[in-house]
Amino acid sequence: MSQLYDLRVSIENKIKTDGLDAMDVKGKIGLRSGRILALISPNTPDDPVAVAKLRQAVKDVLNINL
Repeated sequence: MSQLYDLRVSIENKIKTDGLDAMDVKGKIGLRSGRILALISPNTPDDPVAVAKLRQAVKDVLNINL
């Protein structure tokens, strides 16, 4: 699996665990990172810039480090 997919799974788990509005959180993260989370699959190739942007978006939106 790719780092991007692992991040997607972690984000989805955090949303479920905390009972957050999935559409709202995923939308905000997607806008900040430039990635649509639903399009990240286990076969999505890793891109260091995309991983960094996604991690920063998660930090900005959820205030956590992944």
